[in-house]
Amino acid sequence: MTPEATAREFVQRLRRCADRARMAATLSYYPSAQENLGVSTPRMRALVREYRPRLKAQSPGQVLALVRAILDQNTLEGRQAAYELLAGHRPAMASLKARDVRQLGRGIDNWASVDGFCCTIAGQAWRNGVLSDRELERWSRSRSRWWRRAALVATVPLNVKSRGGKGDSARTLAQCERLAGDHDDMVAKALSWALRELIRWDRKGVEAFLARHDKRLARRVVREVKRKLETGRKSG
Repeated sequence: MTPEATAREFVQRLRRCADRARMAATLSYYPSAQENLGVSTPRMRALVREYRPRLKAQSPGQVLALVRAILDQNTLEGRQAAYELLAGHRPAMASLKARDVRQLGRGIDNWASVDGFCCTIAGQAWRNGVLSDRELERWSRSRSRWWRRAALVATVPLNVKSRGGKGDSARTLAQCERLAGDHDDMVAKALSWALRELIRWDRKGVEAFLARHDKRLARRVVREVKRKLETGRKSG
């Protein structure tokens, strides 16, 4: 089968997992120009696990062609699944160039797509040297709230052990510095997340950042990060 045919088959399988109640409930949760199929994450990941063995013998180019073809189908769940299929194919991940990563990010227009892209693809590529620090700096200056959010969420794989992170205070705080005064809610939430994940590696650095930017930061950021510092939890 061609990548396009496999992509159509894959998305059709996703459609069979659709839950109308979930779709209705999530339309306002992450509004998007992408089609919302109403497929739960566990069901989407079950389908990804089913397809991964079929990709083992395929070349990186073939896998990337399939991933792009799934993205072209323009569905929320298909985008998430495409990223996870790619992440599960080590040769394809190792073959990525900066232009490939940028292309894979085209169309991110909601927090779920940004987070899937950054935690699964872009943050890994940055940590591994595929994306430069200058590239991430450009994202932080974007007019798009979603690329500015991406500039922060991409720090998560630097610091979360389950994502392969071993701590990177310098690059994390550099991105946070650039967006400290951004009060767009989607960006502020990502800033809070980035700082909270850094606490385990550089608690003093996070405390100093809060003190330095207290008057510039969105109150959500100050509240959530201080609570994490004091209680170990985001809320409650």
